[in-house]
Amino acid sequence: MRIVYVLTSLGMGGAERQVLAIASRMADRGHTAALMVLRPQLDEEWPTALQTVHLGIRRSPVSVLAGLWHARRFLRKFRPDLLHSHSFHANFFARLLQVSAPPQVVSTVHNVYEGGWHRMLAYRITDSLSSRTTAVSSAAAERFVQLKAVPRRKCIVVPNGIEITEFSPSTVRREETRAAMGAGDEFIWVTAGRIAPAKDYPNLLRAFACVRAARPKTRLWIAAGTTGAEFERLQTLARSLGIEDCMRWLGLRRDMPALLDAADGFVLASAWEGMPLALGEAMATEKPVVATDVGGVRELVGEAGAIVPPKDPEALAAAMLEILQRTAEDRARLGHAARARVATEFSIDARADQWEALYRSVLAENG
Repeated sequence: MRIVYVLTSLGMGGAERQVLAIASRMADRGHTAALMVLRPQLDEEWPTALQTVHLGIRRSPVSVLAGLWHARRFLRKFRPDLLHSHSFHANFFARLLQVSAPPQVVSTVHNVYEGGWHRMLAYRITDSLSSRTTAVSSAAAERFVQLKAVPRRKCIVVPNGIEITEFSPSTVRREETRAAMGAGDEFIWVTAGRIAPAKDYPNLLRAFACVRAARPKTRLWIAAGTTGAEFERLQTLARSLGIEDCMRWLGLRRDMPALLDAADGFVLASAWEGMPLALGEAMATEKPVVATDVGGVRELVGEAGAIVPPKDPEALAAAMLEILQRTAEDRARLGHAARARVATEFSIDARADQWEALYRSVLAENG
């Protein structure tokens, strides 16, 4: 098969990382895969050896029309069997391309929230241009069906897959990373994700302030971008809570396996999600996890971690403190259960099998 993966950007987010993992697996299986990226190239992107075309689309009608022309020219040369697009902008763009191009389109929804009613209406109006719409969690699929953005008969769930081997725990790497980062004997909580309303970092900072007051030998590491007005507001909040000196903003990181190894627990404070990749990676690294009950979090964690209501820093803090109060042996058992769950139900190779079967089914139905 010849497959083009359509993304809004190759920025260092979980959805982008997941798309690259699937595309690489398809290439390893003998298919021809390429990436079509709507936005201009960014300073910080996930690296890939796959053929990639950046359309350079900006927020103007002229730029969108130029991007459509550029995309159609690329597709005429590449001659794909199928376009697999991800999240609203790429999904809508791929459907527009299907009007005048032969490839079948598979659209993927990566979150329970991808915009307001106007975007849901756009999904509904263009649904006939997509052979299937998949969602990364049952929660996301159900929400889009209820909003009538996707008909139930065309919506299926294909959860995110985790790179089990890459995120295998390593005692040596843990010790080296902790030493390099001056962790000492403190309990390190880590989280990762872009600074955006969905991640609800104010909820996390308020919860950590409660944790720190009860257990002073704890620290918080945050792997996220460190620019923009929202980051400055979070710094101000951290100062007002008195936790600025016991947390570290790590910026965008490419060494998440090492950071997760070095940490003692992972916390996710999101207000909404699809199925958070970073949470699954932490579970694969045998970390005890605490996460808010949003999107597909409960589907991912099961009984292998603590789940609390969103937007409730007291509940989040209580769950973090409960993990801290456990013995090291209890935390290790919880971590082992987390990795076993991910390996059994969410491995990237099993997910690649599912995608390959879906692609063949779509092409057979429309061949």
